[in-house]
Amino acid sequence: MKAVKMYAPADLRFEDAAIPSIASDEVLVKVMAVGVCGSDIPRANVYGAHVSPIILGHEFSGEIVEVGSIVKNHRAGDRVVVVPLIPCFKCHWCRQGQYSLCEDYDYYGSRRDGAMAEFVAVKESNLLALPDNVTYEDGATTDPFANALHSMRRAGFDRPDTFCAYGAGPIGLFAIQYAKIAGSKEIIAVDVLDEKLDLARKAGADIVINSTKADAVEAILEATQGRGTDVVIDFSGIPSAQLQSIRSASKMGRVVFLGISHKGLDLTEKDVDLIMRKQLDVRGSWNSFTDPFPGPDWTDSLELFEKRGLTASDIISHRLTLEEVPEIFRRIRKEKFFFSKLMIYPNGY
Repeated sequence: MKAVKMYAPADLRFEDAAIPSIASDEVLVKVMAVGVCGSDIPRANVYGAHVSPIILGHEFSGEIVEVGSIVKNHRAGDRVVVVPLIPCFKCHWCRQGQYSLCEDYDYYGSRRDGAMAEFVAVKESNLLALPDNVTYEDGATTDPFANALHSMRRAGFDRPDTFCAYGAGPIGLFAIQYAKIAGSKEIIAVDVLDEKLDLARKAGADIVINSTKADAVEAILEATQGRGTDVVIDFSGIPSAQLQSIRSASKMGRVVFLGISHKGLDLTEKDVDLIMRKQLDVRGSWNSFTDPFPGPDWTDSLELFEKRGLTASDIISHRLTLEEVPEIFRRIRKEKFFFSKLMIYPNGY
């Protein structure tokens, strides 16, 4: 088969690879669509993965072409979404049903071969049925949407709430879509790129703010008559946006940090005072895997794709073949250009 292997950071190669053999509890999935996660970019270009060489890719869907001897609930021809986390099911957090916090996990695309290939071997326990009316590319974005949904639930989001997203990347855009579908009375998006804010409007944002052109906190307070927003989620991981999230929340507001940050966050005396005096709830959100595995964030996400019109169609900016993958990562490393969700089709469009 054809695959993209990473041998080291900034060393991705499109090459021939053996079709993986399957264990008795696995199926062989023909990969129809695999998305590039924001975490894949520093993994491929800067930090590397836990093992190498490795085939990246953990957001994917496809068709089963072969099943192992003890596989009971799936058969060849089934359309499936793959859950990337393989928990140990033994540690303290797994016993609590908090699989995102597993202390001894495996993971497709970072700890074992993933889906930037024509085929991948997957445990049956990591499969969810892809509804007939949901496209493979929408199915491949179940993971980022489940992350968005998890963060909204961590915030205790309820449909009358006003909502602000700092960062209009794919997960932020999915959160905006969900807020719109759920009936939020006001949705605000903040980003530094007008192209991303255009996508935010398409996703359902009522107000968009380019924080390089206006003070985001002042603009949010003006738009909410000085009140701030009930729910604020930072999807960017940028310390300045994390601080702005705290400063633009309403009294009793809920602030969630989801964006992965590789930098420290220094809270000023004013920010600590705001957290106390406004009685803010500041939380983290990490992944989306809970009991019963993979959890309601995943199953509800698929239902929203199936029945409520959720879609990744406007979020996807580039549709690529496997052969084009090394070059797009090189461009990201060397050039400045706009992209949102990158979607790869290992077996053709």
